[in-house]
Amino acid sequence: MSKFGVIVMGPAGSGKTTFCQSLITHLRLNRRSAFYVNLDPAAEHFEHQPDLDIKDLISVEDVMDELRYGPNGALVYCFEYLMDNLDFLAEGLDSLTDEYLIIFDMPGQIELYTHCPYLPRLVKFLTQPGALDIRLCATYLLESTFVIDRPKYFAGSLSAMSAMLLLDIPHLNVLSKMDLIRPQMSKREFKQFLVPDTTLLDDPRRKKKTSVSVDVHSSDPRDKDALMSGATFQRLNAAVANLLETFSMVSYLKLECTEEDEGESIDAILSHIDHCIQYHEAQEPRELPDEEFEEPQEE
Repeated sequence: MSKFGVIVMGPAGSGKTTFCQSLITHLRLNRRSAFYVNLDPAAEHFEHQPDLDIKDLISVEDVMDELRYGPNGALVYCFEYLMDNLDFLAEGLDSLTDEYLIIFDMPGQIELYTHCPYLPRLVKFLTQPGALDIRLCATYLLESTFVIDRPKYFAGSLSAMSAMLLLDIPHLNVLSKMDLIRPQMSKREFKQFLVPDTTLLDDPRRKKKTSVSVDVHSSDPRDKDALMSGATFQRLNAAVANLLETFSMVSYLKLECTEEDEGESIDAILSHIDHCIQYHEAQEPRELPDEEFEEPQEE
C-alpha cells in the first residue's frame, strides 16, 4: 500500500521549517498523523522534534570539523553520504502506514535544487513501487518580499521551475511570510505576482530610483544601481521572464503567518497537497478567500 509524503524545499530563510512545524500542528489538531523527517544536517531548533533526523547519521558540524570543509561543501558531502546510506531512511519509514503524512524538511542550499543529482536520486528511491512507494508532492517556498525586487522574484521563480523540472513529481509553489509584504504593497498589486509573466518587468519603483542615466561602462562595478540599470542586466531579466511565461508552469499559493489567518492558510495548502498525492481521491483543493490588503502609505 502506498504511503504519502511532501518534500518542503526553498531558499535559505524562506520559512521551510516554520511551515513544517505549522503543518504538523494543523494535522494533529485535525486528528491526522504526521511523521517529520529532517534532512537538513545543519538545522538545530525545532518546535516539534523530528521523528527521523539526518543528524543521527551525519551532520554539517561533524564534516566541517573532521574534513575542514566550508558550510556548503559540508552540506553537499552530507547528502552524498546519505545517498550511500539510504537504508537509514528505509528503516525509519518502512513501518509507516498510509495514515501518516511524511514531511521531509529540506536544507536551503539552492544548488541542491538546480544541478546536483542527489534530490532526483532521493525522490526515485522514495517513490519506487514495491519498496517505500511514497506518493510525493514537492512544495517550494519563496519569501513574499522577493516581489519587491523584480529581478530577485524572477530568479526565485526560475529556481522554482528548475526544481519542478529536476524532480518530475507533483509540485506546488508558495509565497511565504505574507505579513512582511502587507505594509509595502496593495492587494491588487500583489495579486499579479501569483503568476509570473513579462508584464512584471515594468517596475515603477525601480524607475524612480534609476531615473538618472548611468554609464555602466565607466561606473564602479560594485555599484548595484549602476549594474542593475544596465541594458545587459535588463535583457537577462527579460530572457528569464520570457522563459517562465513560455513554460507557464509556475504559479503561487499564499502562506499567511498571522495567528488569525495561519490555520486557514495551512488548511488550504494542505488541501492542494492532498489533491496532488491523491490522499482523498474525491477531494478538491480549497482556495483562500480574497482578502483586502491595506494600501501602503507613500513616503
